[in-house]
Amino acid sequence: MINNAYFLNLKNNFSDNVGWTCFQLGVFCLPSSALISCVFLLVALFEGGLKRRDLYWREYWNYPLVLVTFLMIIGSIRSHTGWLAWLGLFNWLPFFLCFWGLQPYLLTPERRKKCASWLVFGSLPVLITGFGQLWLGWEGPWQIFDGLIIWFISPGGEPLGRLSGLFDYANIAAAWLSGVWPFCLASVLQPFILGRNRAIPCALLIAFISGMILTDSRNAWGAIFLALPLVFGSASWSWLIPLMLICFLPVIIAVLPFFDFGIQQFARSIVPESIWMRLNDMQFVDTRPFEATRIGQWKIAFNLIFEKPWFGWGAAAFSIIYPLRTGLSHGHSHNLPLELAISHGIIVSFLINIFVFSLLLISSFMRIFNNLNIQQNKIVDRRQRQMCIRDSIIVDRAWWTSTLILICFHATDIPLFDSRINILGWILLIGLRCMIYNSTSYNNSLKQFNKALN
Repeated sequence: MINNAYFLNLKNNFSDNVGWTCFQLGVFCLPSSALISCVFLLVALFEGGLKRRDLYWREYWNYPLVLVTFLMIIGSIRSHTGWLAWLGLFNWLPFFLCFWGLQPYLLTPERRKKCASWLVFGSLPVLITGFGQLWLGWEGPWQIFDGLIIWFISPGGEPLGRLSGLFDYANIAAAWLSGVWPFCLASVLQPFILGRNRAIPCALLIAFISGMILTDSRNAWGAIFLALPLVFGSASWSWLIPLMLICFLPVIIAVLPFFDFGIQQFARSIVPESIWMRLNDMQFVDTRPFEATRIGQWKIAFNLIFEKPWFGWGAAAFSIIYPLRTGLSHGHSHNLPLELAISHGIIVSFLINIFVFSLLLISSFMRIFNNLNIQQNKIVDRRQRQMCIRDSIIVDRAWWTSTLILICFHATDIPLFDSRINILGWILLIGLRCMIYNSTSYNNSLKQFNKALN
């Protein structure tokens, strides 16, 4: 007679396999349908989070998210936007739980590589419909499941002449393609899509570049060039992050309005005028009211923050108050940290930004842009060792680069309000957290979740 342990083990294996399969399906379906993707990801979340519920408070990365949750709820009680404040919490609170519950599926480089390949393949419908709407005049709505899923395809793109594909606007499509773009680069350097053949990755590379150019988004154009040194660079670039910060500092000074005039003028003499004027919309100052430019919106945003700095006005406050003060309508402040501070207060904005940048910086120095992995590797031959390390971290470097690109997008726009971009961003953050595990904790995690990962 077979004992109960056998059936329990069979049940666990079944559940783990279901979770990992649903996670992959959710990632693949994400750019096409947030609804279908969420159904699969919820199953994966249940499987991944339920088995780890007793370990939640051992994960120190959860602490700032718990504090943010508490502050957001307090702020919603005191908000000036009523039920919109509570509705806006769904852009954040469910993903705090996902950050914990979906980690088992991204613990190893192999799993992150698999996830990256599904993101690339899942983006093909975006590219195909985008090319079709521009060159073949395709238009929607297209629907499946009796209207449960509807794609509104605008002929000629939205706005006209710009590729938008399955997204509502070209800038949102640009954010998605830019976020997945580094994985295309990684697949050319180290083929992991449909075997070792580079023909398919190269074809995908051309398609992605074409799509990103056709979005007519300067952020997307910048992402094309930003990803190249980060993905293709040396296996040991500990100096790259400080260098990038130094290079971006003049751009920040040239764009933002609250720096000393003399310092700002010097920065603008270094940075090309087309860049800083495009980022703050000053190139439109002669054709638009000053309040309609990004600089004008950011000044009003700062005023709102200073009026209610601690708990904010409530979610969607900017879209309500901005028309009352300017007579113009706009949905957000074109900067995520400012939007968070307006909606939920400066403490929430500070904590979330520190959380994100800590993941970005710690993962870079612990795994990606230093020689720690090379030093710990036991391969004697130096060339072989370098190749081994390069192969093991190339997808993680692309992962890190994708996260950085999405962060840059949210400095001058807020594509996060599209749920697909929001989910993608949190998947990338989860992957960064998994990279940070040291060898001891990593091995312990593998012992706990080996069935799920295999």
